Amino acid sequence: MSKIIGIDLGTTNSCVAVMEG
Repeated sequence: MSKIIGIDLGTTNSCVAVMEG
């Protein structure tokens, strides 16, 4: 879910989502 949310918000948030796992 985090990855999907990050990508939806933007590239920067996508990286954060990946880091969160």
